[in-house]
Amino acid sequence: MGIVLLILMNLAVMASIYLTIFVLEAFFGIRLDHNTVTGLLGLSFVVGFSGAIISLFLSKWMAKMQMGVEVIEQPRDQREAWLVQTVQKLASEAGIGMPEVGIFDGPPNAFATGWNRDDALVAVSRSLMDLMSPEEVEGVIAHEISHIKHGDMITMTLLQGVLNTFVFFFSRLLAQILAPKDEEGRVSPGAYMMISFVLEIALTLFATMLAMWFSRYREYKADEGAVRLDGPRGIYYALAKLGQLPREQVALPEDMKAFGIVGFIELFRSHPPIEKRLEHIKEVALRLGYKI
Repeated sequence: MGIVLLILMNLAVMASIYLTIFVLEAFFGIRLDHNTVTGLLGLSFVVGFSGAIISLFLSKWMAKMQMGVEVIEQPRDQREAWLVQTVQKLASEAGIGMPEVGIFDGPPNAFATGWNRDDALVAVSRSLMDLMSPEEVEGVIAHEISHIKHGDMITMTLLQGVLNTFVFFFSRLLAQILAPKDEEGRVSPGAYMMISFVLEIALTLFATMLAMWFSRYREYKADEGAVRLDGPRGIYYALAKLGQLPREQVALPEDMKAFGIVGFIELFRSHPPIEKRLEHIKEVALRLGYKI
């Protein structure tokens, strides 16, 4: 299923790129000639933002398919009823629209996604519900609601679009400059492709570092938002409990890690270390007059 979703996503991205270029040329007379700086910049913008925007609009559907999320339309038991009521309460306090509420089989984790704050999804794993007390689960939900309230999905999409544009533009601009040319000044196609490919890898690593830095920053802000919404005890003890589990027991699939309450990436972390998050929660709690 994961491979099928990836293929569908790539096809949608490519279709959107060609459609955008066609519309610009057919209806606005704008031709994106990659041999000019202006044309290359325009093409980079189209390529850079297409994938990011499509990922945003399909994020709920992708998450449901990939994680096997069961949306709770009608609670089947007391636990599901409590989960829906808790999400509803926290969403109301945060001033956002009621998200869809889902539950899934998987590691003890939770995530939020969606294209805007009034059309989001909050999903919690059954194992997290089994592992934690209601207070701790509520703290986790408050963290995810805070992500939605602050529009983190949209902000990450815009940042990713800018970074994609940066990578595409400069890898090809520098390749045009560095690639050997013939006597008539024409760039060697093979050398151009090889240089742009190497530069794209290097610039992507740099862009990923920036994206992960922002991801870590938003995790701190979501923890702070959870304290403001629900007090510090729930989110604090939930993270402390998750921090005691082996990494493989809490890790979501690679492309879902940035959505979760916790995540582990060795080279580029999408989440700060749990110990630092706990210290930050303590600082926020003291500043707001709470005691843990």
